[in-house]
Amino acid sequence: MDFVRLFHAENPIAGPVEPRVHEVRDEIHRTGTYTHTPGELAFGAQVAWRNSSRCIGRLYWHSLRVRDRRWVNTAEGVAAECVNHLREAAPRRRIRPTITVFAPDRPGLPGPRIWNEQLIRYAGYAMDDGSVVGDPRYVNFTTMVRKLGWLGGPGTPFDVLPLLVSAGDGQPQMFTMPGDAVLEVPLSHPTHPWFEELGLRWHAVPAISNMCLEIGGIHYRAAPFNGWYMGTEIGARNFADTDRYDLMPVVAHHLGLDTRSDRSLWRDQALLEINVAVLHSFEQAGVTMTDHHTESGRFLAHLKREEKAGRVCPADWSWIVPPMSGSTTPVFHRYYDEAELSPNFAHHPDSLERGLGQGTVT
Repeated sequence: MDFVRLFHAENPIAGPVEPRVHEVRDEIHRTGTYTHTPGELAFGAQVAWRNSSRCIGRLYWHSLRVRDRRWVNTAEGVAAECVNHLREAAPRRRIRPTITVFAPDRPGLPGPRIWNEQLIRYAGYAMDDGSVVGDPRYVNFTTMVRKLGWLGGPGTPFDVLPLLVSAGDGQPQMFTMPGDAVLEVPLSHPTHPWFEELGLRWHAVPAISNMCLEIGGIHYRAAPFNGWYMGTEIGARNFADTDRYDLMPVVAHHLGLDTRSDRSLWRDQALLEINVAVLHSFEQAGVTMTDHHTESGRFLAHLKREEKAGRVCPADWSWIVPPMSGSTTPVFHRYYDEAELSPNFAHHPDSLERGLGQGTVT
């Protein structure tokens, strides 16, 4: 009822709320659940983004494009629409905030689920000597999908993992991601030619796919969504974290930095050049990306809009402040509300690694 009233309060064109309240209550009494109208679904998904306390890029929450695919509840159908999502989210390399919403949970009938953290992620191959080729974060996931039948990719540091999708309580099925759905950007540096020789690249559409969209008590377990990247997500985390690609020592060596002492600040210099390369490369490729200074200013503009509208704007300081040069951005120097609002996105409580049976490969 809170959600229905919120929808009508912010969308006067929807008309008086009480008839809809009675309609929803009657449907719940008859079926144990209710069905969102297309308008309610779109609004709910947008407000879930508005309420996402860990996202700095919420200024454009109202522009979220909602792909209503609630009639899709098979693993094959979900996989096909995930591919379409990626194709439609980056027309002419310009990233559009997009969400695809699949069939919801219903009494006695769970909706489909995507087990990948993002639609595009890179495999991590554990070598016998303890090293990892690819992304160390996904070693366990890679090992698991290989046990389920995935033959693996060419063995490069950037092999795209297959999609793992389950329908209801069924076993997960695997689907190879077609190459034309994976927009990638090769990395180079504006002043260091050797950077291109490192052979680095990253995918352009950050589509989170393992979170549950909750709107007015209805759970959409499969609802992949994307905005566009902020450069530091790639340059200061994916490439720089010691448990990810850990590129700072490599870049420092090429820069000729003294890595024997932390006081030389070699990590800071290497980190800066990695991030310069990421921003430069996406700009050269014509792919949408923002930097952490610009996005920090946009977030404060969003905060002011929300305050003016009389709404709470929840924010997790540890996620809103960028992972490099934090104190040089305006979001660093203040506190935020940490309310848990609905609609919202939530992590599933269980884990994929918990006793899966044999899946099938497509």
